Amino acid sequence: MIRALRLLFLGLLAVVLIGLALANRQIVTLRVLPLEAGSFLGWDWAVQVPLFLVILAGVLLGLLIGFVWEWARESRLRRNARQSDRKARKLEAEVQTLRHDKTGPKDDVLALLEQPSR
Repeated sequence: MIRALRLLFLGLLAVVLIGLALANRQIVTLRVLPLEAGSFLGWDWAVQVPLFLVILAGVLLGLLIGFVWEWARESRLRRNARQSDRKARKLEAEVQTLRHDKTGPKDDVLALLEQPSR
């Protein structure tokens, strides 16, 4: 059921993107700087691309910025999780050594029961 819904969603997304591309095929000029500033600085770089590529590139750039922002925001949580995992592993190892250590300190009641009687 979930797979069918996912395929339906991807199909609808493909139809929308194809419709967007067909409706926005006109060529636009992208410039790094405004025309006057580019002429003044001597660096007038421009490229002509279809409008739908500009739209899709903007959406992808926004997603990329959002993913990087969230990854950076959650770095503190990942660091705390790593520290907690390290601490839990250390404590588990210590519990295992204490369970298997026969020479370690015994319980006081058991020590009294194991004393030879006089």
